[in-house]
Amino acid sequence: MIYKATFIGSFTTLKQCPKTDLPEYAFIGRSNVGKSSLINMLTNNSSLAHISNQPGKTQCMNYFLIDQEWHLVDLPGYGYARISKDKRKDWRSMIDSYMLKRPNLSCAFLLIDSCVPPQDIDIEFANWLGENQIPFVLVFTKTDKKKSKKNKTFVEDFATEMLKYWNALPQHFLTSAKSAAGRKEVLEFIANCNIQYNEG
Repeated sequence: MIYKATFIGSFTTLKQCPKTDLPEYAFIGRSNVGKSSLINMLTNNSSLAHISNQPGKTQCMNYFLIDQEWHLVDLPGYGYARISKDKRKDWRSMIDSYMLKRPNLSCAFLLIDSCVPPQDIDIEFANWLGENQIPFVLVFTKTDKKKSKKNKTFVEDFATEMLKYWNALPQHFLTSAKSAAGRKEVLEFIANCNIQYNEG
């Protein structure tokens, strides 16, 4: 359970990020994946992360301090077409720098929209994380929304695509910002990671 979540600030370079030894958990995914809604659900604060119907609103590394124990880092979404190539390049440079050089990054949460078929850009980003040995888990969002007729999400299809490149799937969570499904499991995972981080 989260008792207090506080917005710390927005930063565009690694040097600007808070100087802290607290463990950090980065949340990232394709634009319009439901990242802000998920963050608000996990923190039980409907106004913490700004929710917009327009993709691409997150343009910085947004830091939130959780219970004075760890940081939640909201990173810009990838794959948003309605920005310039230069801006996309800047975002990717910022993300790469953070992921590769932030020493207290404990785990990245890669958000996948369970309502759409597997996207190459998501597979490619997962592979990039793996190739660079960045610890990450998969978080399937919007699992309360079912496909018509087949009455299931695309989670199994995504797993099938991942196994073309991976011997085994990373740990994954099924979540819904609407029903709060997966909240307990994600927060328990973070709590266990915090223990390991502090013991290490």
